[in-house]
Amino acid sequence: MAGIILLLILLVILLIVLASCIRIVPQAHAMVLERLGTYQGTWSAGLHLKLPFVDRVVRRMTLKEQVVDFEPQPVITKDNVTMRIDTVVFFQITDPKLYTYGVENPIMAIENLTATTLRNIIGDLELDQTLTSRETINTTMRASLDAATDPWGIKVNRVELKNIIPPAAIQDAMEKQMKAERERREAILKAEGEKKSTILVAEGKKESAILDAQADKEAAILHAEAEKEKRIKEAEGQAEAILKVQQANAEGLRMLKEAGADEAVLTLKALEAFTKAADGRATKIIIPSEIQGIAGLVKSLTEVAGEEKPEK
Repeated sequence: MAGIILLLILLVILLIVLASCIRIVPQAHAMVLERLGTYQGTWSAGLHLKLPFVDRVVRRMTLKEQVVDFEPQPVITKDNVTMRIDTVVFFQITDPKLYTYGVENPIMAIENLTATTLRNIIGDLELDQTLTSRETINTTMRASLDAATDPWGIKVNRVELKNIIPPAAIQDAMEKQMKAERERREAILKAEGEKKSTILVAEGKKESAILDAQADKEAAILHAEAEKEKRIKEAEGQAEAILKVQQANAEGLRMLKEAGADEAVLTLKALEAFTKAADGRATKIIIPSEIQGIAGLVKSLTEVAGEEKPEK
């Protein structure tokens, strides 16, 4: 019975040892294996076996990109202004062996390297340049850290300045400067607005005066054209009336001629024409001799007719 129990115990121990020799490495992870204290190899994702009591996994690590947010570091600018800057570093392990054996504490090493690099860069810049050159500082720091961490199996993908905290006095001065700048811009914008408004009003008055002058000009032209048309119409009417009278007179003469009127009738018609021509307005009329003879004959006949009437 005791032998069976011992056999079971040995079997359980064997199973535990065999289980400890089996390793499953997840995706995007790696394990560094040592055999008798020396580097044996790096396990990538998958199933792996190791020798019991001889092989040992010394480090497990992730190959994903990692983010480390470091505490604010005091730095001094070129114009002797002390400020605090905190940084964020994005890095990725590219070589597990170098990461394991290259440096004792990689995260602490990156933090200290970031602080010293940042002090060197800010020390060459003035305060205004520091506040406006974040992208330049980020690029310079990334290049320096990537070159320095390459022997550690680490690749620095990006470095960002999270906060730049100047002293309280500098912040107050900057706020006052910004306020003054805003007030100056406001005054400039207000002056420009008033200038544009004045220009627009003047242009409006100018255009209004031009339109009024054009309207007066067009009205005068239209009035002159209307007067011209009126006179033309009146002249055409008078000419047409004269033409009608002349045509009527010519028609009358033609009819008399066709009727065979003698010289006496024509003379009487001429006398009537002279009578109408006088119409009580002429003070002196010259009458041809032929018409004077006819007029005397008419007068004589009138006197004879007057003398014969009482005898009846």
